[in-house]
Amino acid sequence: MDKFNLHNILKNHPRAESLTIREKLVKGFKKGIVATAGLIAHGRGECFDYLLGEKTQPFAFEAEKVAVATLLLSSNPVISVNGNTAALCAREVVKLSKLVNAKVEVNLFYRSLKREKLIAKTLRRYGLSKVLGVGGKADKTIPSISSLRCKVDSEGIFSADTVLLAIEDGDRTSALRKAGKRVIAIDLNPFSRTAIWASITIVDNLVRALPNMIRFAEALRKKDRKDLEGIVESYNNDNMLKEAVRFINLRLKNLCKEKVFGWSICGEEFQRMFLEKEALSR
Repeated sequence: MDKFNLHNILKNHPRAESLTIREKLVKGFKKGIVATAGLIAHGRGECFDYLLGEKTQPFAFEAEKVAVATLLLSSNPVISVNGNTAALCAREVVKLSKLVNAKVEVNLFYRSLKREKLIAKTLRRYGLSKVLGVGGKADKTIPSISSLRCKVDSEGIFSADTVLLAIEDGDRTSALRKAGKRVIAIDLNPFSRTAIWASITIVDNLVRALPNMIRFAEALRKKDRKDLEGIVESYNNDNMLKEAVRFINLRLKNLCKEKVFGWSICGEEFQRMFLEKEALSR
């Protein structure tokens, strides 16, 4: 298994994309970019991605469009980057930041100067000239956060009016909202505290959401302020979360009707193999 890498993944494998994401995170972990808890967080998110059909659903597209319009309207937008985000989407973070004129800040739950520098180096590799939140640059504190995520950069998250974050803990999302900031969260779990607390919740996989947002940014940056405000004003995050939950509920019901579970998954062949196994175990 140690020799397994991205080149071993067959493009026609039914789990090719999922395996690619996993391998990128494992590599990030070995390099010291991804925390152990980050691997666990990915597994939790992957479960919800299954429920969503591993596709960007219409409600997520809408939230992504609104999120980009919000970033373009903001006076000091900041993209918060943790280990998972750096390992999976460093290139996309840098591209989006340039399109919406956002700063980029490293912010970690399991904070260490070594990890901060590794993540900053990864972002610079894709052309980001200035990375906030590294070492002594995290010179301010956000109240009501008990973890080291309370430490933020005075040029970045501390003075930001809008913060884009992904794979987050609900405590920081709540604290940022209480500090008067708009929070855009990319979170596959519509039931999480992050999803509920965020101003705009994108219920989508990070690896799909950021490329979608880049495409929206390329189109919307040409719009005037009034058009952007119209996009944002028409959005209701509570309704979007309800739509995500309704979609998951309906999809599970439809899957049950299609008989994809139990005996019907492989028909009579599955039943025969199961009964043979049971007979042998007696």
